[in-house]
Amino acid sequence: MEKILMTRAGHTALDVELKNLKSVERPEIIRAISEAREHGDLSENAEYHSAREKHSFIEGRIKELEGLLSLSDVIDPKSLSGTIKFSATVTIVDEDTDEEKTYQIVGEQEADIENGLLNIKSPLARSLIGKEEGDSVEVRTPGGVRGYEVLSVEFK
Repeated sequence: MEKILMTRAGHTALDVELKNLKSVERPEIIRAISEAREHGDLSENAEYHSAREKHSFIEGRIKELEGLLSLSDVIDPKSLSGTIKFSATVTIVDEDTDEEKTYQIVGEQEADIENGLLNIKSPLARSLIGKEEGDSVEVRTPGGVRGYEVLSVEFK
């Protein structure tokens, strides 16, 4: 199986979610199922069916998280330097609008563009990989080709 690249923060967030599901959510839903069973006829018991559905979702998410964590390869950005690569924090400026943006290049599982976490498989991240401060990149987007200049590269 292919390793899943992750930052330490991304790995920790998934681990915290897994522990919460196992120690809080799972016991609560098991109690809710038990209580719903006590209400009688299960075929017409909406609480029971709802709790079973939620239980199924929780168990599925637990399996998914366990799989992700077992395949994860945590990259320590402090050990890296030089050109842009996984876990780099990059500040770019749009060459047309002069709008500055800062992104950290992360794995698919931790990507969240609203919070500056850029999926390594995104067109922007792929075009930035291997570049250095001062380089210009062109990115094909649904809205057309956009030009960016790399202002800074950090490994935090």
